[in-house]
Amino acid sequence: MQAKAADWYTGASEPKPSKDWIVAVDSSATATSTGAEFASVTGTVALDQSLNVSGTRLRIETLAGTYKYDSSTTGERIRGDQAGVAVLGGYQWIAPRSALSVYGGVDVRDWRFSGSEVGGPSAGVRQGLKTAVEYYASPSDRLMLFAYGSYSTIYNAYYGRVKLGLAALGPVYVGPELAALGDDFYRQWRIGGHVTGLQLGGLQFGVSAGYQIDKSGSGGAYGSLDIRAAY
Repeated sequence: MQAKAADWYTGASEPKPSKDWIVAVDSSATATSTGAEFASVTGTVALDQSLNVSGTRLRIETLAGTYKYDSSTTGERIRGDQAGVAVLGGYQWIAPRSALSVYGGVDVRDWRFSGSEVGGPSAGVRQGLKTAVEYYASPSDRLMLFAYGSYSTIYNAYYGRVKLGLAALGPVYVGPELAALGDDFYRQWRIGGHVTGLQLGGLQFGVSAGYQIDKSGSGGAYGSLDIRAAY
């Protein structure tokens, strides 16, 4: 099984294409029992040839999320809401059983806070730089490894996810996952399991669930749904 252009969020290799795809759209949504919610939509375009071969890429990442944290000054519980968009350029190297992508570009985010931090100096629109790296490998027909990491200079925002999977049924993989995300105000860590590579028509799905804990020590369950489409 060859690793073609990998889904940056589910980590699943694409099914064998009937034509050369030039656009991939990845959507993801995560909810936790502690009230944190995150969603993202990412579009990746091959600027030369197709997504199935090495080449330059244009990527647009959008995100929205809400979370809670304890104020360092008043101790009160603060709700933070953020939305953002990043325009990134990069290159993807496709090998017979692996794919590596590196991106960099401009990031714009809007933060809103509740309580004593409404209208504070941290709120509002910020601009910065963002980098992202993703890697997918299938060293054998029964094993997959996926890793994604990003960092933004805006409040040191970061996200990382690693998944290991064993082939369970055809292109479907099952295994553990680890994730971490945060910024200057909030941090969250996740450990759980995933099912990756489910197919429904032209869509590819991944689901995961497990335990998460945040900076304040609040722990609970999380669940994620990832969807990919290529054109």
